[in-house]
Amino acid sequence: MKALIIGATGATGKDLLNILLEDDDIHEAHIFVRRGMPKRDKLTTHLIDFDQTEEWRHLVQGGVLFSCLGTTVKAAGSKEQQWKVDYGYQYEFAKAARDNGVENYVLVSAANASSKSPIFYSRMKGQLEEAIKKLEFRKTIILKPPLLDRKGSKRGTEVWGVKIISFLNSLGVLKSQSPLSTKVLAEAMVNAFKQGKEGIQYIKQQEIRDWLK
Repeated sequence: MKALIIGATGATGKDLLNILLEDDDIHEAHIFVRRGMPKRDKLTTHLIDFDQTEEWRHLVQGGVLFSCLGTTVKAAGSKEQQWKVDYGYQYEFAKAARDNGVENYVLVSAANASSKSPIFYSRMKGQLEEAIKKLEFRKTIILKPPLLDRKGSKRGTEVWGVKIISFLNSLGVLKSQSPLSTKVLAEAMVNAFKQGKEGIQYIKQQEIRDWLK
């Protein structure tokens, strides 16, 4: 099968790509990025400008699209720019995939995503989920992970959040919100795609661990 990834240069995307390239069921892995990556067997890298949709939309063809693209307000520079990346780019890729006959879609969303949330980030993620569902892929997998433990993360708030919650977990507190490593999330994404049912399937927080081999 041919797998497509957006967000392959992020922590989750890197782990996902490594898993797919070692997977015998995946014959090709195509990534869509803004900067180059080292050449590897089975890997095709498409260097694109995400804003130039007509230049890349015809390339979004395969068996499954994995979407783990995302940024922060700080990195993006404003809420408007974060919306462009986290909602706009992901939706345009999903729509191109569906228009080109891709039948399966796997999205990394957020634990508290809700289109009715008063919090900008959670509302944005929830609105993306609602828009994706309307595209009617044969199989839509939406993962809603807790705080992620990203290897080498430079997101200060996230790093301290992981440390604090991990400490509380060691005391038996907030076990339901224990941080999740990006490698575990990536493994669950692949397994959920392979084993998940048709239609729309949500996989919430600690349920993600249930999808490990």
